[in-house]
Formats: sequence, structure tokens, C-alpha cells
Amino acid sequence: MRLGALYTYWVPLGFVLAVTIIREAVEEIRCYVRDKEVNSQVYSRLTARGTVKVKSSSIQVGDLIIVEKNQRVPADMIFLRTSEKNGSCFLRTDQLDGETDWKLRLPVACTQRLPTAADLLQIRSYVYAEEPNIDIHNFVGTFTREDSDAPISESLSVENALWAGTVTASGTIVGVVLYTGRELRSVMNTSNPRSKIGLFDLEVNCLTKILFGALVVVSLVMVALQHFAGRWYLQIIRFLLLFSNIIPISLRVNLDMGKIVYSWVIRRDSKIPGTVVRSSTIPEQLGRISYLLTDKTGTLTQNEMVFKRLHLGTVAYGLDSMDEVQSHIFSIYTQQSQDPPAQKGPALTTKVRRTMGTRVHEAVKAIALCHNVTPVYESSGVTDQAEAEKQYEDSCRVYQASSPDEVALVQWTESVGLTLVGRDQSSMQLRTPGDQILNFTILQIFPFTYESKRMGIIVRDESTGEITFYMKGADVVMAGIVQYNDWLEEECGNMAREGLRVLVVAKKSLAEEQYQDFEARYVQAKLSVHDRSLKVATVIESLEMEMELLCLTGVEDQLQADVRPTLETLRNAGIKVWMLTGDKLETATCTAKNAHLVTRNQDIHVFRLVTNRGEAHLELNAFRRKHDCALVISGDSLEVCLKYYEYEFMELACQCPAVVCCRCAPTQKAQIVRLLQERTGKLTCAVGDGGNDVSMIQESDCGVGVEGKEGKQASLAADFSITQFKHLGRLLMVHGRNSYKRSAALSQFVIHRSLCISTMQAVFSSVFYFASVPLYQGFLIIGYSTIYTMFPVFSLVLDKDVKSEVAMLYPELYKDLLKGRPLSYKTFLIWVLISIYQGSTIMYGALLLFESEFVHIVAISFTSLILTELLMVALTIQTWHWLMTVAELLSLACYIASLVFLHEFIDVYFIATLSFLWKVSVITLVSCLPLYVLKYLRRRFSPPSYSKLTS
Repeated sequence: MRLGALYTYWVPLGFVLAVTIIREAVEEIRCYVRDKEVNSQVYSRLTARGTVKVKSSSIQVGDLIIVEKNQRVPADMIFLRTSEKNGSCFLRTDQLDGETDWKLRLPVACTQRLPTAADLLQIRSYVYAEEPNIDIHNFVGTFTREDSDAPISESLSVENALWAGTVTASGTIVGVVLYTGRELRSVMNTSNPRSKIGLFDLEVNCLTKILFGALVVVSLVMVALQHFAGRWYLQIIRFLLLFSNIIPISLRVNLDMGKIVYSWVIRRDSKIPGTVVRSSTIPEQLGRISYLLTDKTGTLTQNEMVFKRLHLGTVAYGLDSMDEVQSHIFSIYTQQSQDPPAQKGPALTTKVRRTMGTRVHEAVKAIALCHNVTPVYESSGVTDQAEAEKQYEDSCRVYQASSPDEVALVQWTESVGLTLVGRDQSSMQLRTPGDQILNFTILQIFPFTYESKRMGIIVRDESTGEITFYMKGADVVMAGIVQYNDWLEEECGNMAREGLRVLVVAKKSLAEEQYQDFEARYVQAKLSVHDRSLKVATVIESLEMEMELLCLTGVEDQLQADVRPTLETLRNAGIKVWMLTGDKLETATCTAKNAHLVTRNQDIHVFRLVTNRGEAHLELNAFRRKHDCALVISGDSLEVCLKYYEYEFMELACQCPAVVCCRCAPTQKAQIVRLLQERTGKLTCAVGDGGNDVSMIQESDCGVGVEGKEGKQASLAADFSITQFKHLGRLLMVHGRNSYKRSAALSQFVIHRSLCISTMQAVFSSVFYFASVPLYQGFLIIGYSTIYTMFPVFSLVLDKDVKSEVAMLYPELYKDLLKGRPLSYKTFLIWVLISIYQGSTIMYGALLLFESEFVHIVAISFTSLILTELLMVALTIQTWHWLMTVAELLSLACYIASLVFLHEFIDVYFIATLSFLWKVSVITLVSCLPLYVLKYLRRRFSPPSYSKLTS
């Protein structure tokens, strides 16, 4: 019953499993080491014995944890104390919500008043908190202190909460741990990582199933041709074993080793330094991406706002003319410092110059006062703000704010001579070019909100007692607030087209009694229980009328290096780019224009804010009428559309050349990726740099993390980690393309190798009356798929059709791969036909030409088979590499050398004869020459696109 030696069946299978298990184990160990590194970060814990060091993995609910400046918050905590004199601190939340503006956090008032941090252990208190949930923008709780005469209760909101993953930007803080582990807000906003299986692997599995079907069919046919004689069911099993080579067991090993080679090549590429392959199972996915979903802040932009334009209606100042603004400011303050004599009848030119100087001065002063920026002096020893201003130079000062464009504006006013040197809750100090300090009292602040799109401040100048209301905001709201003018709309449009974020600045002088009247009404509105926000807004709006328009400011978020050419390359390659960001709508739209995500000749459709089904229906109809139009939509509107019109919305969005989703929550980003995969069936790639991008990265078919200022959270969770967005172009166009094409060629060759020998076995059995007798015994079978053909076939992983420079220059070559042509049912069928032709030719040739002994058939057919395989590899190669030549010659040398040891299967004396040589040569020629001719004719009359570029 037994067919050949047992090792011919279990050795290949055992080798395949061993290689796969080892590769998976190596990746799991790497993951474990990375997790251990994060969990081993050390923090200080307050205890009765003083402070003790504790690993982040050992922190428990109720612990009092000290977090130093620039240290990551290890768990969700309630903010109890800060070392900052102003009694507040700033947090960097980019890893949580993707926004790089710093958030102000306030400690619990009764614990902040304690003399020292150690006193926290002396009081008796407890925190009531809501159950863990996913919402990072809201929190409800109370802090109760019980050891005083009457228990003191304070309400807790998100302003008192420190979420894990955020970073303290100022001071040392103490917090009490509220949630840990799976209950953390950041963890609840992250989906569980899934084990990704590449589309290519699924396609190969599909072909393998077809081959298994062929194995069963061929075995049944053989038994049927024997007329099911005798114990036919045993014959079926014998034939199944005999033809088992149809299923290429070595294919999995070849592909897995190929993936390891691709990963090594990507890591070693000097053009994309610092690139790390964290998942070596899916490099072929990089060659077939149809949708790229990218974060904005830190990925496309550096999140460094730069002041670009000051527009006063009649005159505009750009970066090249800022020295004029500086001279205006300088002359205004130097004139004020010298007591000016009364000049009678000044010349007209000086009058015009003075009014322009005054206008510039008013604009700069408004920009220097209307903001929420706090200057902080970073130096040891001195904590007193006034001392700091006297003692420290400008180099020690850093600006902290909840918005990077506000910092850019204040840095610009400093560069032209008006410097913000001090700020607390109730006052502000500016320094003039003449080193005078101007003191202002802050009477009211109206912060920027997403709904109002503006911020205002009322200040009193201490030297003159003047009260001024300054306001800045988006042009859409400010147009109705400022006095009539004929230039605002036009200039805002011009600046927006340049990709600048435009803010309109206005002012209004208030009389003392006018302000007192406003304050009384404002306080009354803030105390009302019903419709508080509406009443407060109404009171503020009573001031926002007929304001004097001072200027327009234009700031630009600096793009990462080479973002525009990279996006251009991706577009030409047939990849649609979607930008998903947690940022504001205006900022996202500006960046989309600036990065040329939206081309100059494309319209942008800004999807109105919709809250119900009817509004969503109307807005979708309006959008349907637009053609070749980019879409900008906010997260709230997106949620409504997906709730009621998911199919219709996705159908319209997928037709857009580009889509921008702003105010996106981390879970929403992942949902968009999932919907794209389900609706289109195409491959998606997600790129991000912050912790808020992790869900999206893990959900996509191919996750790419950018290692940047915002830590390594995204980069560690991704399948591929890059250091700059521009490296993405080369990763996809060169490495993705090569990996996919090489794996396609390799898999088809391994299938061809298996089918060839199975066809020969089928012909052999047919000739000998369908007997289940093996053609090749023992070592010949194993040697054929390992030592004799393994290296040349595997050398296909070094093949490339075009140079990397050409692949980058012509991204259209990538577009061809999106149709999946390198490995399809068509190419599979072609290789099956080639295998049947070659297997039949070799077998019939050997049966025709052999002389006397059966052992001669084995010698002639096996040698011809080996030579045919080596020649077929040479026929397939596009670009020769020296290792390919070595592999071909080494395999041939191995076969010739091993003939000495194969005397039990092959007649050594017969091999040495001339008769053997000419017979083998003729058979090999007949099996290969027609294919060479066909390949030549095809390249001559129907060349592939890449050959036109290489010729």
C-alpha cells in the first residue's frame, strides 16, 4: 500500500509549519517587549512614608500620583494640586483628540489651598465619579471633604480631569487616580487590534483550493478509467497521495520568506531612513491601496503656525514688508516717549504717514491684546512673574495657549516690537520698543467656541483709563458685526485661496457707564438658571454692533516637507485621499487647499451642519448636483448622514476626488475606514501620528504611523512606521509595487513547479494503464522542490521591472496594479496551461526516446524537468541580479554533483553518454522554445506599460 518513503510527505509539511511558527513568534515577542517598555515607565506616588517610585503598570485607583512637566499622565485622574503660582496648568492632548492646542485644567479648589502636597494625606475626602464611558470632552463628578465642620462639596467637570495619554505642559501636578486599565478613556476610544491577513494571501488561498479540487478530480478520473475495479476506494487514496504535489506546500514558506526579504529591503532603504516594518505579513498590501486616509495635524502639517499677512484694506504687509510695520510701531512709541512739541500745519505727506502709522499701531495693539495666551518663563529659582519679567531675557519666555494660531499672532507682535511679557487672570502687560511696560486690566473674556467662531476681550488701559472691546473671528460671523466696508469679503477670499487661515480683528471703545451697564446685565445673565447660554449670548451681542474693522490677519500652518508632491504622486497613482482630522472646519479647509489635496480647478462643497433626517436629505440632494467636487464635512453632520442615509452618502463620497472630515472623534475615524472597506471592497491605508489615530490605523488594511512630536503611540500600533509623510510615496510606489509583483511571480512559479511534476505523474500513470505507481521515489521528490529549484525560484524576490526612480516618476504604473492583474484567474490559467504543456512534453519525450531500461526514463525526464525549471526562471526575470545568476548556477551544480549519490534512482553510466545529452537537450528545447518565441512576439506587438519606459 505504501507509496515511497514516509519522509517525502512529512518533511516538507513540517518545514512549512516550523518557518511560519518561528516568524509569528518573533513578531509576538517584539510586541511584548514594546508593551513592557511602556508599562515600565516610572512615576512618583505620595504615601505616608513620603514619595515612592512606582511603575505605570502598578498604579491603582485611589493612588496619589505626581506628574512632572512634560511627563505623560499614566491614568485617568482628578487634578488636585499644581506647583504653578496661577493655580492652573496646561495639558497637551494631541495623543487623545488629535488637537495640538493646549487645554487649560483647574485643580480642585480646596486641595489647591492646602500648604503642601503632603497635606493631601491628612485630609479625609472622597470623589464621586460617573461610570467609565467613551466621552473625552465631558465628565461629571463631585469632590467632598468630610474633615471640616460642615462637609465641603465641589462639582467636578472635564476641566478638573486629567485623561491618560495627555502630557503636562506646565508645572508639577498631583492627581488622584480614578480609572485604570480597560476603563481608561483612551483605551475605550481604541478598538482591539486585529490580526491582519493580506488580500494577496486570501487570493493565493483561493487558488490553492482550486488546486485541491483539481487533485480530487484527477484522482477520481484515474479510478474511473480503471472502471472502479477491485478495492477502488483504496486506489483513490493512493492517487490522492501520488498527485499530492499538485498542492504546492512550499508556497507558504516561499511567500513568508519573501515577506521577510521585502521587510528587510524596506528597512535598509536609505531614501526612507528610520522606516520600521512592524507587521511583515502584509507588505503586498502596499502595492494595491485605493484609499488613503490621513490625519492632518502633525502628519500633513508641522503644527507650527506662521504669520503671513496683515491686511488693512488699502495696504497689505507680507513677510517681505514686516520691517515697515516694525518702523511704524517704533516711531509711534518713540514719539510718545519724547514730549512732542506742538507742530503747526504739518505737511500732507507726514499726515498720511501718521494716519497709516496709527492704523498699523491700532491693529498690532489689538492683536497683542485679543487672545488667551500666557507667557511663561522657564528658568529655575524664580517663580514670581514680576521678578521673571525684570530678570529674564526673551530667550526664557515661552507662550502657552489653547490654539497654535494665537501663539503665532503673539509671536508676530513681539517681532514687530509689541511684546506680551506678563499675564494672569485679571491683567496683562505689554512691553514697547522703548522698554516701557503698558499695563492693562482684563475686565471680561469671551472665549472662542465652535458655534460662535469668534473670541472677544474687554480691557482697561491703566495709563489712560480707556476701556476697549477687542474682537477677532472668522469672516463669516465678523462681516455682520463690523461697520460697512467694501473690501472685507474680497480680501478674505483672496487670502483663503492662498491657503491662509484668516481672522478679522475689530475694536470698539466703551464709555465707563456703558461698560458698567453691560457688566450688570452680563452678571445677571450668568446667574440665570433657565436658558443661561442663550441669555449670555444675547447680552454679548448687544456690544457686538458697528465695531471698527482694524485689519485681517493671515496665518499658515506649515506643511511637512514635500507634502504637495507626495499627494500629487498619490493622486496620479489612482489613490483617493481622505483627510480625517479633529481640527476646526476652517483650519481643515485651509490645509486641504494649501497641501493641494484639492486642486485649483476643483470646487469645494462645504456640507452644512445638519441635525436631523430632513436637513440631511436636502443637503445630500444639493451635493448630488455637484460634479468633480471635493467634500468638506464635520463629524456631527457625518454622524447624522450615516445614521439615516449611509448607503447614499458613501456612494456620493466615494465619487469625490478628495474628502475632508473635520471635528472627527477617534471612533469616527475607524468607522469611516470600516465603511469604505465594506462599501467599496477596495484596500485602505490609514496614516496618522497621534494616539487618536490608533483606531483608524488598526482598522485599515494597511496602517502607517508617523513618528513625530506627538510621541510613538501611532507608530507602535501601526503595521509600518515612517519618520515623515513624504516617505509614504516611496513606500507605496516602489516597495509596495515591487512586493506585490514579486510575490505574484513567485507564487505562480511555485504553482507551476508543482503542476509540472504532477502532469508528468498523470501522463506516466495513463501510459501504464492507470496504475498508481510513483514516477519518482524518495529523495528525488524532496530534492526537486528544495535543493534543485528552490534558490532560482526564490531569487524572483529580487526581480524588478523598472528602476525605483522610474516608478516614482511615473506613478501611473501603480494604477495598473489596482486591477489585480499580476495574480488573477487569467494569469493562473495561463500558468496551468504552460505546466500541462511542459509536463506532457517532457514525459512523452522521455517515453519516446528512452532505449531499454525504465531507469532511463527517470534520468531523462528528471534532468529535462530540472533544466526546464531553471530556464523558465530565466525567461520570467525582467532585471538580472548577480544573486540570480549564482542561484541558477548553484542549483545546476548541486544537481550534477548529487547524481553521484542518486545511483539507486538514476543510472550513472547512462548519464555520461552522448545519447543522454542529446535526448535531454531536444526535450528541454521543445518544452521551452515555443514559450520564448511567444514571449518575444508579445513584447514586440503588445508590450506592457513598464517596458515602454525601460526600452
